[in-house]
Amino acid sequence: MALGIILALVAGAFVSLQVIFNSKMNEHTGSWLTTTIVLGLGAVAALTASLIFEGADTFQLQHMKPWYWFSGMIGVAVVFSLMQGIKLLGPTFSTSITLTSQLGFAVLFDSLGLFGLDKIDLSVNKMIGVLIIVGGILVFKYGERLGDKKRGRAVE
Repeated sequence: MALGIILALVAGAFVSLQVIFNSKMNEHTGSWLTTTIVLGLGAVAALTASLIFEGADTFQLQHMKPWYWFSGMIGVAVVFSLMQGIKLLGPTFSTSITLTSQLGFAVLFDSLGLFGLDKIDLSVNKMIGVLIIVGGILVFKYGERLGDKKRGRAVE
């Protein structure tokens, strides 16, 4: 379990770095070229790592559901949407919303047992947890504005 937590923390750090780097690249190229470069370089890196660590087993593709092949196309939507979200909302607010959406949909997919997942009962505690995170995002985004109103400062 500890290793899973560490890897999840590392993934969060890498996602934060990636969306910032993608956004900065997007300032110099177009959104679609950035998406192409990001996913193209990612494919090369992943194939190289797979060949190093898995060797010939890299190409063992039997027993795979047909819809799993759409993952790469979903990746295009992820990268493009994140870049646009950061451009419009800034990195912190956009990432907060993205991660909350990810958590909400993960709870939905788990509770319905979709896409081959084991069905996990939806509990009140899980729903309260998601709502607390949403509340935290609202406080993060709008809390300063509310404080400024109370102190009589102009709000943007």
